Amino acid sequence: MKEIELTTEMRRAVKRCIWFESPEEAVKDTPRLAAYILTHGMPEDTEVLRKQLSDDDLKQALDEAPAGIYDARSWAYWNLMIGRYDTPSLPVRSFEPE
Repeated sequence: MKEIELTTEMRRAVKRCIWFESPEEAVKDTPRLAAYILTHGMPEDTEVLRKQLSDDDLKQALDEAPAGIYDARSWAYWNLMIGRYDTPSLPVRSFEPE
């Protein structure tokens, strides 16, 4: 998975969407960061993210999305944006031992 560069614009987006941890920590997990920005971000936040993630990167981020962040509307929209017309189920938490 492609690492996100912490530009000035990305730092602002991260601070708006993941206010509970530092931007330096947030960019370490691209699928999680993408989930927060694509669900809770303003249009300019998603634009900043999309400058760094190609469609293939975004598809991978959705495939590796953590459970409990995306809402149904955002999940359907971003899957549609990468060409998935049959939206997969939202990620779910599993409490079974691995």
